[in-house]
Amino acid sequence: MTSIYPLGTAPVKPEFLLQVNSGQSANVPDDDAAEGTSSHVQDRAGAGEDERSNVGPSRKKRSKAEKKAQRGANKGRRFGKIRDEVEVCWKVAAGQICEFGDECRFTHDIPAYLAAKPRDIRIPDTTQSLEVPPFIPPQDFVADAEYPSLDMGTICPVFAEMGECRFGLKCRFLGGHIRKSNGALEMISDTEKRAHAAISATELNFMSPEALKNLRTKKYNFPISSAYLKEIQTAEEKGKDTTSHAAAAATTENVGDDLPSTAIETIAERTGETATVTQVDTPDVPMRFNEKKRLHWSGKTYLAPLTTVGNLPFRRLCVAYGADITCGEMGLANSFLAGSKEEWSLIRRHPSESIFGVQLAGNKAATLVPTAETIAKECAGNVDFVDINCGCPIDLVFQTGSGSALLDTPGKLGKIIVGMNKALGEIPVTVKLRTGVKDGRNTAHKLMPRLSTEWNVGCISLHGRTRQQRYTKLADWEYIKQCVAAVRGKEEEENCPAVPIFGGGDCFSSEGYWSVVENSGVDGVMIGRGALIKPWIFTEIKEHREWDISARERLDLIKKYAEFGISHFGSDTAGINTTRRYLCEALSFQYRYIPIGLLEALPGRINDRAPAFRGRNELETLLASPDSRDWVKLSEMFLGPAPASWTFTPKHKSNAYGVEESQG
Repeated sequence: MTSIYPLGTAPVKPEFLLQVNSGQSANVPDDDAAEGTSSHVQDRAGAGEDERSNVGPSRKKRSKAEKKAQRGANKGRRFGKIRDEVEVCWKVAAGQICEFGDECRFTHDIPAYLAAKPRDIRIPDTTQSLEVPPFIPPQDFVADAEYPSLDMGTICPVFAEMGECRFGLKCRFLGGHIRKSNGALEMISDTEKRAHAAISATELNFMSPEALKNLRTKKYNFPISSAYLKEIQTAEEKGKDTTSHAAAAATTENVGDDLPSTAIETIAERTGETATVTQVDTPDVPMRFNEKKRLHWSGKTYLAPLTTVGNLPFRRLCVAYGADITCGEMGLANSFLAGSKEEWSLIRRHPSESIFGVQLAGNKAATLVPTAETIAKECAGNVDFVDINCGCPIDLVFQTGSGSALLDTPGKLGKIIVGMNKALGEIPVTVKLRTGVKDGRNTAHKLMPRLSTEWNVGCISLHGRTRQQRYTKLADWEYIKQCVAAVRGKEEEENCPAVPIFGGGDCFSSEGYWSVVENSGVDGVMIGRGALIKPWIFTEIKEHREWDISARERLDLIKKYAEFGISHFGSDTAGINTTRRYLCEALSFQYRYIPIGLLEALPGRINDRAPAFRGRNELETLLASPDSRDWVKLSEMFLGPAPASWTFTPKHKSNAYGVEESQG
């Protein structure tokens, strides 16, 4: 039977297909948005791409032509904070005394604040959800006679989890944890819940103000890193092999006058830059680190580190659906060392994350090693591994020598890994990489055995595409299999213990997962896009089944994300709308899921484009909408109406919510 579907189109059953205009072009999302740029700090502050390009290792001022080339629909996303129209003093809101008194720039007039405050929000019970509009039955607002903005029937997610709400009067679920006592408002506290939350719910890895200040003022001490870098500098000055493990730090970048001409030509061809001594792949002296923790990850599910969308609430969601290993968003070593509060927030961990790592991006040991030492010192016991990003393909990262650019500089990478191993003590170093930089020039099979047997990494994860491919071709699992064989052969030859190897690329079903594990020899699959589109993929993998998840179950997933977001970002107006922003980011991937009950053939494939289709009910149709205005509607079911001044521009090229209003 000949298929009626063009190649690369999902085989949706005919009864669910919709007619579209023949001239209407398909919207193809840019999946590099999942790996993203290092834009999280400036995105939160409201900066555009022009400003973001000056963050990180390179601060070179760009020309007008370069700035013009970077312009586009999604290059200058701005997300300003939404605040209350009348702002109450934080201390007064928490029931404390403000030391500024009448001179405080925020109001201390509680009745006036509550009179101007938007109405409380109520997160609905999704067990009562409908498959037809309005989807969520109307909620009865139990208003207080004296303070009409209070809903005495609401439940605060923060209070429900923590036993108290740190946002006090500013909370948008205030009616859930306040009572009147002798005519005055009094905050409620649950002692039992507070005690339990201290163990099971309180986020970990908060940097102290003193440590951040010392980093900013260059007063933070790095004894291990300083000794290591000095040792390397001394070795280089004496003309020793700077790629050996005893001298592994990239403190000098342009001392390659005596490099072999073949090495210089090869590196220059791949990177477009003049080769340096740190880039030449010369023999290294093996070194063993017996004190390192071994990672026993075979059979475990691994959520890939993802920029912006891989935040703590999303990771909690994936853990709830079966993810065993999680990793924070990619952070820049330079920004960590500069004491950036926003960058250090990326390492926060929820107690539900049983195996948690931090991912770093950088281009030399002089920044990555001290960053690793700081993490080991400040987050002792709360970080299970530190991952080096050698796979990010984004130009902004690659052009600084970070991310996938490190694939062409094995000498430099070796120095980084050895130094980080020293600085981290027992915490293992892991590496995420791609097959190579350019198509047809795979290099991972040469690099990976060295990662395991010479540089003692704790785990290797290999995305089966080159940097140049991005997501334009299918992942090369046959090559991943060759790389696994190369590593295992070298480990056996050197009598080294086997390190876990995770593959990655195009995994979108339980059948696909277990098939590539069996055929390629990997210990597991690192899942990125598949988890963004269907976070329940981890349940499918563990239960060896394809889950025809219902629209109501997917709505419950959105509710969970909203609650996790509020717990993390806050239950005040600013926190609610930050949660709304990241929920819409998540929905910008989840809408691409095609329910398997609509497909003629299983399993679904991640790279198949969906034809225009309707769901089995109106709620399922809404969840499949590519229009970001519908994503905002979904957020409003759980987070209340979006403020008039709030806008959302998705990373993928779609209709941006609020564009018309902002142009008016």
